[in-house]
Amino acid sequence: MSKDLKLVGNQYSLLVLVFFPFYISFQAPMTVIAKKLGPRNFLTGIVVSWGLVMVGHGLVPNWRVMLALRCLLGIFEAGFFSTCVYLLSTWYVRREVAKRNAAFYLLGSFFAGFGGILAYGVSKMDGIAGREGWRWIFIIEGVLTVAMGLIAFFFLVDFPEKAMNSWRFLSEGDLKIIVDRVERDRSDVVAPPFNLGEYLRNGLDWKVYFFAANFGLSSVVTYAAAYFLPIVLLDGLHFSVAAAQCLSTPCYVFASILGYSQGYWSDKINMRTPFILFNCLIEIIGVAVLGFATQNSARYFGAFLIIGGANSNIALVLTYQANNIVGQWRRAFCSATIVGAGGMGGIIGSLTFRSQDAPDYRLVYPLLSREQLMAKPESDTFNAQTGPLYLPCGGYNGSALRYHYDNSLLF
Repeated sequence: MSKDLKLVGNQYSLLVLVFFPFYISFQAPMTVIAKKLGPRNFLTGIVVSWGLVMVGHGLVPNWRVMLALRCLLGIFEAGFFSTCVYLLSTWYVRREVAKRNAAFYLLGSFFAGFGGILAYGVSKMDGIAGREGWRWIFIIEGVLTVAMGLIAFFFLVDFPEKAMNSWRFLSEGDLKIIVDRVERDRSDVVAPPFNLGEYLRNGLDWKVYFFAANFGLSSVVTYAAAYFLPIVLLDGLHFSVAAAQCLSTPCYVFASILGYSQGYWSDKINMRTPFILFNCLIEIIGVAVLGFATQNSARYFGAFLIIGGANSNIALVLTYQANNIVGQWRRAFCSATIVGAGGMGGIIGSLTFRSQDAPDYRLVYPLLSREQLMAKPESDTFNAQTGPLYLPCGGYNGSALRYHYDNSLLF
């Protein structure tokens, strides 16, 4: 791609980074639009739109057009993740959310793990219809995205209080049971009318940004691994291009199994913090092993620990904030804010592995370890006066208390 688009200097880095300002800045308005249009129409619309943009990536004549398409991609993708997390939180009580968030996020990670294999296979289409292999990667992935978006329209449901207007897979009595149990759990099934001032005023609550910091710091590692693991396997561990692409896949399969298992048991015992801390610990161990072990087999094992811990923590941190926020508009704002922080983590992650540090990238690994030390929450307990308990520098007092369902303890 660099050769065909005649990329020079920092143009490739600019193509990577320009996505994130739009992805971050459109999070909050997108959740409002999703609430107004309903998840079915909104999610179908943005998924089909970004699929078409992906197809456009494969047809660009020069890097400037690619730059514009990357901006559009950031806008359309901005509403997806936060809306899905918000939608799940409205259908289930808090002790049921972790495994659903894990299934939603890690299923995507599972298939993304096969992206390297797919990309390598599709790259062999180089020259077909006069197009380079990298163009076919974008075109095929874009077409698949459009197809999935159209199919999803027939299966997506609205928020529970309006689900009868979309897909009638539940009777009116079933929906009443769902609405009643969620109302008993958090007393916010029906959202009040939207008020822009009230919505933006949630941004003045400093506690929201602790959740965002947790998610953003976790995202640094997930993005860094997604962008650069094949490069580390290629340059640092000296695998072939084909092997480097394919060996990323088992790491994501492991992450999917680990993450869903943790989500299941996290719901079972109504605790989040021990699992988040465990994942931070294995990430730190994995970073040390990948960065400084001498045998390639050991370093590859370190990649399993990093990918497994980092991706598992994403779903848990999402659940951690959703369990501690009452009020639909407040939860929508917080979901948008933390996913936006994840985009900021993506910017940092995309800049961690510098070409001047190749092939060992020894300066990178202490940075990734520090991110996980900073990302650790202190406990699952929330106090209405002091907010969620955190030690920003990463300390932990050893207590991991059950989160409370008493609405008086929630903000």
